[in-house]
Amino acid sequence: MHDHGAPPVIRIVKKKGHHDGHHGGAWKVAYADFVTAMMAFFLVMWVVGMDQPAKDVVQAYFNNPLGYRDQAGAGTSAALAGSTGLPTTTQSALFEMLQRRHREERARLEETAEHLRNDLSEVMEREGLAGAIDVQVGDDGLRIELAESDDGPTFFSLGSAQLTDPAQAVLQVVARELAEQPNGIIVEGHTDARPLSQSGYTNWELSNDRANAARRALEGAGLDPRRVNEVRGYADRKLRLAGQPEDPANRRVTIFLPFLYAAPQPPTP
Repeated sequence: MHDHGAPPVIRIVKKKGHHDGHHGGAWKVAYADFVTAMMAFFLVMWVVGMDQPAKDVVQAYFNNPLGYRDQAGAGTSAALAGSTGLPTTTQSALFEMLQRRHREERARLEETAEHLRNDLSEVMEREGLAGAIDVQVGDDGLRIELAESDDGPTFFSLGSAQLTDPAQAVLQVVARELAEQPNGIIVEGHTDARPLSQSGYTNWELSNDRANAARRALEGAGLDPRRVNEVRGYADRKLRLAGQPEDPANRRVTIFLPFLYAAPQPPTP
């Protein structure tokens, strides 16, 4: 028998809410803060490790980012160009730093050139190449030039890009000496002004083919292919003997290492 007078029993069911993941999105914020803090820490350590002229340049940028960018122009620092976009003391400090690095690099390449001359002397004597190889450090970098002569084919078969045995021997020595240098490499091909007898094959093709043949020989001798930045064929547009455009000495291949730190322009007062 039921008791109709008893109050009804009310049950309250509490549903547990489901969190997003285990702890919501808070961990993502904490992790992002941590990564930002670490990035800032490494940035500070990097700046602390700089020499004073570099610190001055960084400070100049943060003092006036827009003005510094405008003065920098097309990717070249205003201080390198000697403009007045930076304080005079900063320009002078940066100029002295770049000048010092240029002097150090030039001395390194001068030493490399001397090693090359010594290493190549034996090959030149053995193969009868006296005067055929010129190694010089100029205003733009180190140049190693292999030039033909009146004595017949020296480094390439006449009218072709086929390397001779002496050329292979020379390029092996060059590759070994340049292997440890940090500078990029440009290989240039040149011809004289005499037209080729082959139909459709001109001095443009020949100069390019000879430069590429020298590049392949250097890489085959152990030079890292990533070191080669450009291969250029100039035909007869950059003659070695401008007054004698058909002279065999105009037929040459040049291996060029540009300076990493070119001579800077002095700051504008």
